[in-house]
Amino acid sequence: MKIWQKNIEVNKDIEAFTVGKDRELDLQMAAFDVLGSLAHVQMLESIGLLSAEELAEIQVALKKIYAEIAAGEFVIEDTVEDVHSQVEWLLTQRIGEAGKKIHSGRSRNDQVLVDLKLYFRSCIEEMVGNTSVLFEQLIKLSNTHKDKLLPGYTHLQIAMPSSFGLWFGAYAESLADDMELMLAAWKVCNKNPLGSAAGYGSSFPLNRTMTTKLLGFERLNYNVVYAQMGRGKTERVLAQAMSAIAASLAKMAMDVCLFINQNFGFISFPDELTTGSSIMPHKKNPDVFELIRSRCNKIQALPNEIAMMVTNLPSGYHRDLQLLKENLFPAMVSLNECLQMATYMLQNISVKADILKDKKYDYLFSVEVVNELALKGVPFREAYKQVGESIENGSFKPLTELNHTHEGSIGNLCNVEIEEMMTEVLAQFKFEKTHRAMEKLLA
Repeated sequence: MKIWQKNIEVNKDIEAFTVGKDRELDLQMAAFDVLGSLAHVQMLESIGLLSAEELAEIQVALKKIYAEIAAGEFVIEDTVEDVHSQVEWLLTQRIGEAGKKIHSGRSRNDQVLVDLKLYFRSCIEEMVGNTSVLFEQLIKLSNTHKDKLLPGYTHLQIAMPSSFGLWFGAYAESLADDMELMLAAWKVCNKNPLGSAAGYGSSFPLNRTMTTKLLGFERLNYNVVYAQMGRGKTERVLAQAMSAIAASLAKMAMDVCLFINQNFGFISFPDELTTGSSIMPHKKNPDVFELIRSRCNKIQALPNEIAMMVTNLPSGYHRDLQLLKENLFPAMVSLNECLQMATYMLQNISVKADILKDKKYDYLFSVEVVNELALKGVPFREAYKQVGESIENGSFKPLTELNHTHEGSIGNLCNVEIEEMMTEVLAQFKFEKTHRAMEKLLA
């Protein structure tokens, strides 16, 4: 059953091609379709398009469908096109004429928009939660291993002394910045498109402010044409925020793959968290981090994929937009899995001590010697020249006692300040407001 179908049977091949993966992907939005409908029918009753009795009947039936979705008992039948059609069909079968009235004042265009925004809000909350847990693990490791030094590299050549405190803390602060981008995506997602109908509004006296409050949105997508133009743009903005997190994870995963290498040997993991070779008994492969790296590199391509799918589309709805779900939905699942697995692996990491006591790292301390001379009054360029000559003639002696005190350095990690940054951005999401709205709808 298609809610748009008249008296002509659609060609089966055309139907299969146009429906695509919608039934499979729409299941992830089913609960949110019901929530959107609960808000919509409450608004319809307030403007006289439903009676109080019809509203009560519809609410009971919709909440029963919601419970079936939560219990895993809801399916989108092969004869039904999408989740919106399935919910409306179930209502009509169960309560009759009242079920046929719920589509008044809306189109599948704004219905799928509100479903997506509610779904994206939920996914953002999950990604933010997983990012926050990883952040806390990184801060913990940074504080625990702050006094353990390791080489810092530029151009993959040994450069200056670093520390595990700096290394873990760097990725923690990176995630804090990534949350700023996710907050921007949250703000875009947290605007109500319901009531824009097919993109040109409705002659019904809809109360869009009411549905905005009922669904816990921060504000409206006011202009009805722009509300529809938000399809594709919303996905791209969300993908860009996901890409930022993915970039942090991919870089960290690359570091791990280097540092676990026997030529480095800076870190290790328990045998049961690594994999082996079919012919080389000594191998301990960092497969988890290699897959995190690849998955996250794939996610970094997502904003461009979405941009290419919506480039040069004029205003209004186009079926091209349906395919965005096929790219974005699996990526959100994948990013959450990467965040969770990275946290688990780091909970089991071992860090090597006394790495820089190896003579091959002596030159890491050349800048320390230059700076020491400069502090004694030797002009920096002259000190640089003297140390360079001592390296060339083999007389260089490292100065291994470090005295880095400025903000964000080895001796002053500023992890408290980094935690404050993360706390400040997390507080701005206000997930509890959306929770209260959803609980009230389902009460």
